[in-house]
Amino acid sequence: MKSITGRCLCETIVYQIEGDLGPVFNCHCSKCRRWHGAAFRTRASIKRSQFTWLAGEHLLSRFNSSDNVTKTFCSICGSNLASFYADNPDVVGIALGGLEGDPGRRPLANIFVGSKALWYALSDGLPQFEAWPVSEAAVRETVDDSASD
Repeated sequence: MKSITGRCLCETIVYQIEGDLGPVFNCHCSKCRRWHGAAFRTRASIKRSQFTWLAGEHLLSRFNSSDNVTKTFCSICGSNLASFYADNPDVVGIALGGLEGDPGRRPLANIFVGSKALWYALSDGLPQFEAWPVSEAAVRETVDDSASD
């Protein structure tokens, strides 16, 4: 089974993902842009059972960015880590920027381009969606653990 680790900037918080990521998207919504301080957030979903904190979990800070979404970040360096969903506790949202190595997937599309940064020009050739590409559930899809090698 494939395994990949991720960590925060100060390398105090470390996590591991076992198995494949779900579909990858570049999200241009204003919340992702503010959370990452960048033009967009490249993200994927995994099953909660695939995710393990290896070190520094006691240093996590949490922020409820909506009634449904809790963002986690390092209380020392501020690095963005994982998102958790009240309506779907079996799914974890992962920002790919913190991963070490090749996650094995590439972005499929740019989403929420209707609220993208005005100063950023999309030029990657990926499909663009004003909001969700089909549904919120499609963005938060995961891969069946049993399908991973």
